[in-house]
Amino acid sequence: MTKEEMIAQTIEVLADEFEVEAEVIVPEADIKKTLDLDSLSLVDMVALIEETFGVKIKGTEVASIKTFGQLYDFVYERMDN
Repeated sequence: MTKEEMIAQTIEVLADEFEVEAEVIVPEADIKKTLDLDSLSLVDMVALIEETFGVKIKGTEVASIKTFGQLYDFVYERMDN
């Protein structure tokens, strides 16, 4: 899977799950604000990303991921390509 394909799939999955327009999920956007996440829904998002891409994300790692661009880089680096 290319990084572009992974990004497109991430946008599709998150837009569907959190009921936002795909156009608002841009690399520089803040994840929590864009998806209106509280601590519980943040856990849901992490589980969804882990399940979709077969990666593991630790709690300490989640804290350092603020934007969608950072999320894309993090997930892509850990995927088995």
